[in-house]
Amino acid sequence: MANPKLKSVGKPSQNSNVITRRKPAAAVKTAYSVAEREEIFRRFSVQRPEPRGELEHTNPFTLVVAVALSAQATDAGVNKATRALFKVADTPQKMLDLGEEKVRDYIKTIGLYRNKAKNVIALSQMLVDEFAGKVPETHEELVRLPGVGRKTANVVLSMAFGQATMAVDTHIFRIANRIRLAPGKTPDEVEARLMKVVPKQYLYHAHHWLILHGRYTCKARRPECECCVIADICKSPEKSSDIPAPLVELPPQVIGEAVE
Repeated sequence: MANPKLKSVGKPSQNSNVITRRKPAAAVKTAYSVAEREEIFRRFSVQRPEPRGELEHTNPFTLVVAVALSAQATDAGVNKATRALFKVADTPQKMLDLGEEKVRDYIKTIGLYRNKAKNVIALSQMLVDEFAGKVPETHEELVRLPGVGRKTANVVLSMAFGQATMAVDTHIFRIANRIRLAPGKTPDEVEARLMKVVPKQYLYHAHHWLILHGRYTCKARRPECECCVIADICKSPEKSSDIPAPLVELPPQVIGEAVE
């Protein structure tokens, strides 16, 4: 009598010799090898050893305000408006004492200034009420502040607290897609990919290098490939030169006088 626990074995199927293999994890989307990425950021580090953001500020609070005001505005335009503002209101309490109407008067040359003034007062109130007037040092807490999104939080964490972040602005979003370094359909997608493809030793300064490269060399209207130190490595279909510019250290940045 056949053992009921044993299944009868029929003819082998045509696919019996096919070994099912687990698909490897998808590689991070980039057009560059590890060695090419290392070289790109090595050259940026030679060109600008200590890159800096170009928004004027005096402390973490004024940095939060400046970055929040820079949405849909140029750094130069924000600096022009905030110089006088920060002289009279460089803490959350001083900003509250100034009041929304006076804040509007200081920043009225900036786009969307009415809504931004409202946010500046609201975030100042939250800092006073919930954080003892101090800017928090975590992403989760920063994005709770009115007018502070993911990009603003990343800028503050990097510039105020020395954390390695990737603040994806219009320049970085354009560069990541144009040169195919970390293409993505949204800023969050680009941010996640850049955090994976940028070599770890260069990550802290990477977002400033990419912003400055996009602002002064790989410009929106026409990339100046003849001035680009990575022209020979670049895989952009738009590039007009394969000859890299001389790799020399640039003059120190003059914050507040940047040409947008």
